[in-house]
Amino acid sequence: MTKVINTALRVIAILGAAVLTSCEDTPNVGASLVKDESEVVIATDFAVTGKSVDNPRVQSRTVTQVLGQIDAKGYGRFASDFMTQFMPSAKIDTQNITAENIDSLKLLLFVPKGSFVGDSITPMGLEVYRLSKQLPSLIYSNADPTEYYDPADLLASRIYACNALGATDSIRALSYRLIDVKLPLQLAHELYQLYIDDPSAYAFPSNFAQHFPGIYIKNSYGSGRVIEISSTIMRMYYHTTTTDSQGKEKITRHQGSYYAVTPEIVLNNNLSYTISDDLRQRIDKGEDIIVAPVGRDIELQFPIKEIIDHYNANSGSLAVVNSLSFDIPAEKITNDYGIQPPKDLLLILSDKKEDFFLRSELNNNVTSFYASYDSAKRRYRFSGMREYLLEMLKKTDITPEDYTFTLTPVNIETETNTSNSYYGSSTTYVSAINPYIGAPTMVKLDIPKSKITLTFSKQTLD
Repeated sequence: MTKVINTALRVIAILGAAVLTSCEDTPNVGASLVKDESEVVIATDFAVTGKSVDNPRVQSRTVTQVLGQIDAKGYGRFASDFMTQFMPSAKIDTQNITAENIDSLKLLLFVPKGSFVGDSITPMGLEVYRLSKQLPSLIYSNADPTEYYDPADLLASRIYACNALGATDSIRALSYRLIDVKLPLQLAHELYQLYIDDPSAYAFPSNFAQHFPGIYIKNSYGSGRVIEISSTIMRMYYHTTTTDSQGKEKITRHQGSYYAVTPEIVLNNNLSYTISDDLRQRIDKGEDIIVAPVGRDIELQFPIKEIIDHYNANSGSLAVVNSLSFDIPAEKITNDYGIQPPKDLLLILSDKKEDFFLRSELNNNVTSFYASYDSAKRRYRFSGMREYLLEMLKKTDITPEDYTFTLTPVNIETETNTSNSYYGSSTTYVSAINPYIGAPTMVKLDIPKSKITLTFSKQTLD
C-alpha cells in the first residue's frame, strides 16, 4: 500500500541580481514564476519471510548467574548452573589480625525480588565445588563443567527457597532475597595467608585465579524454579580483641567482602534446554518462535530489494528517504510457569552475529538494531532502519548476506550522564549489548504479518 500526500507550493524565484539592487533602481528584473510540488510518500506493501532456527549456545558475557531447573508444559526442560572466578579486593585488613582471628567465610548470593521463574517456595538444593583449573576467557554455555572441577572437592551444600516467609518486616522489605552458604574455615585461612605471603596475587583477577580458580555451583536437589543472581560475594567474618585501661578485654566483630563476581572476571552459565514435543510441533508447522537463553532464534529475509525497487520507481530525481521502520507482531505462548516474552531483541545480519558479541559491539543501525517488547501493542518495533536503506542504495549488487537477518534476545545495559547545567538535564545511552542470559523466556512472532513502513519525500517541478 502506498499513500501520497501532496503539497503545492508557489514560489517566486528572483534573479540573483535583484538581491543586490533595490526595486526602485531596477524596475524590471524579469522575475519568473516556478511551481514546485512536494509529495510525502508512505509505502507499506512489503512481505517478510522467516523461520525458527536452532540457537544451541550463547556466550556468557554478563555478571548475571542463572541457577535452577524447570520442566514446563508448553516450553520444555531447562537447567542452569554456573562456574565463576572472583575479583579479589586489592587490600585486606591485616591490622592486629592473624588467621586465628577469622571466624567464618560465607558465600552470599543476591537474588533481586521477583527475578525467578517458577515456585518461590519449593525447596531446592545447591552444591559448591572448588574449580581445579582456570576458566578460559572465551567460553560458551555448552561447556562441560567436569573439565574444570573435581566432584570430590565439595566445599559446601545448602537447601534453599526464594521467599521471605517467616522473616522480619525489615527482611521482607529488602529489594533482594539472600542465599547464604557457609564455606570451610580452612578456605578462609588459605585465602588470607595468600595475601600475607604474596600480595601481588590480589593485584589482578588473573593472578588470583592462578591460586584460586573459582567455584562451580550446581543443582543438587529439586526442580521447579530458576533464579537470576545479580551479585555474588565471599564475605569474611573476623574479630579483634583489645584491652581497656582497666585491663578488661573487648571483642569487636568485623566483616570484609573481599571477593566478588564482577564484569572483569570470567563467568560461565552452563545452560541446557530440551524443547517440549508440543512446542516443537508448532515450530515444525511453521510458527516463528523464539526461546531463550538457549533454544531458538528466528532467521528472516528482509525485502530490501523490493524496497529499493519501489523507491527507485516512485521517487524521481529529487527525493529524500525520511524513515524506514519494521514492526513485528508478538504473542505470549501459554505455559504453566508464567514464562514471558524477551524484553529486548537484536536484529542483526546473520553473518555478523558471532563477531558482534565477541567484539562487544553496539547497534549501529546499519547492520544491527534493537527493539523492546511493547506489551500494550504486543509488538517489537525497529524504528531506525533508514541508514541501512541508504547503505543498500549505494550498492550495485545486493547479496543474501545483505538481507538475511537473525532475531535473538539480548541483555541491554544503559548508562545515564547528568550534565552540570542549571537545568540538570541527563542523557541515557546504551553501554552494552550482550547475549541474553537469564531465566527462561519465549515468544511467538508473526513474521508474515510484519509491517515495513517506508517514508520518503519527493519534489517535481513544472
